[in-house]
Amino acid sequence: MTVTGTSGSGDGGEGGGPWTAAWELLLPAAGAPARRRGRVLQAALRDAVRSGRLAAGTPLPSSRELAADLGVSRGLVTDAYAQLTAEGYLLSRQGAGTWVAGAVARPVAAVPDGSPVDVRGGPADFRPGVPDLSLFPRAAWTAAHRRVLGRLPSLALGYPDPRGLPELRGALADLLARRRGVAADPGRLVVCSGVAQALTLLGMVLAGRGVRSVAVEDPGSPEQAALFAAVGLTAVPVPVDGNGLDPVALAASGARAAVVTPSHQFPTGTACPPRRRAELLEWARRVDGLLIEDDYDGDFRYDRAPVGALQGLAPDRVAYAGSVSKTLAPGLRLGWLVAPPDVAEAAAARKRTMDLGNPVTEQAVLAEFVRSGQYDRHLRRCQRRYRERRDALVRALERHFPGTEVSGIAAGLHVVAALPERLGPEPVFLARAARAGVTLRPLSSYTAGAGEGEAGGDDRVRLVLGYAHLSAGDVETCVRVLRASV
Repeated sequence: MTVTGTSGSGDGGEGGGPWTAAWELLLPAAGAPARRRGRVLQAALRDAVRSGRLAAGTPLPSSRELAADLGVSRGLVTDAYAQLTAEGYLLSRQGAGTWVAGAVARPVAAVPDGSPVDVRGGPADFRPGVPDLSLFPRAAWTAAHRRVLGRLPSLALGYPDPRGLPELRGALADLLARRRGVAADPGRLVVCSGVAQALTLLGMVLAGRGVRSVAVEDPGSPEQAALFAAVGLTAVPVPVDGNGLDPVALAASGARAAVVTPSHQFPTGTACPPRRRAELLEWARRVDGLLIEDDYDGDFRYDRAPVGALQGLAPDRVAYAGSVSKTLAPGLRLGWLVAPPDVAEAAAARKRTMDLGNPVTEQAVLAEFVRSGQYDRHLRRCQRRYRERRDALVRALERHFPGTEVSGIAAGLHVVAALPERLGPEPVFLARAARAGVTLRPLSSYTAGAGEGEAGGDDRVRLVLGYAHLSAGDVETCVRVLRASV
């Protein structure tokens, strides 16, 4: 079957050349079921134009000729041409035929998705903050999903309360009070799509009240500056010392809002002692400000019971944010914001205009998961695994990098390791590791430069090493690969 490209019907043009090169893309249309042939033909033509197989200005064969070659009705081809002309892929003029438009965007190259590397079959991956997704309780989650769908009334499937499903807010309020010491009630809680959305909502509320800047920890999470910039706020880096955010530097920043990680500072791994917590709360009262507590991994403490949330000491001055991204899976996009009543109400109003609320079924399943005790059982399982892996990493570093100092409390999904001085300078070390396929994040990559903080005053290489997604055996293998690379 070939296209001759003869023109003359008024809805086609000369073929051959570039058109012939794209011809095979239309062949599936001929073999498709009759009811789908039109859609298949339209999709094939779109793909040919998008991919460049049909270049801008290429004339198409007449509808009669293409229909004859494909063995389909002429009306089907005419409809396809008309549809793609309406969408802007094709141009048509009476008496001149049909040809490819000149302003169709080409496909954007795929961006790496950043999925965790399987170290059993690839390079060593020490990226921090990545949980072990294989621990996700599929069977228990599926059973909860089935129970929820069986009893969920039809009306519940309408547009949800933007604050979150009432039963989930109640379950989370009880959970956070019990496990994290949060002063929570359902009326002050907003269900969010993770901590990132919680920070965005808070940024919107603050900007609406005339706030122009938010203090962030340095070193700290690099994503926060971008989140606040998107809502018109400036992130002001404030140095961190061995006890957390420096209150003197915070006061000098001029900010009236600050993001803190008091239970396990990210990334240094320190915890705020009681005196520092009191100093931060005093700052908030003095400037009539707001502390935003990011409790990103507060459930994972391995040497003692987790320290309670800062929010419990001053619910009127602290907005508390958390999620299931580290405990269950980040792909669920479920988190929460507990805030002073006026802030919670304003955040819920912003969320209504942003996305109309989180999916009802996933909220209902999480509520069931929490109420049934499955969430607590899952956390206990993860805590055992992650503690074993942290211990394995510390042992492996002692064995392969004698003299390494591991700092921070025994908690979370990462450690900060200061390697022996002889392994520096840092750029050379990192370049060698990268050539060997080892994925690393140095502590310096989290620093904006507001102060030395935990970076120290020597030339030692300081790494933020994630371990939660690695088995104990993989931890040993990865450290050995790192040792061999440098």
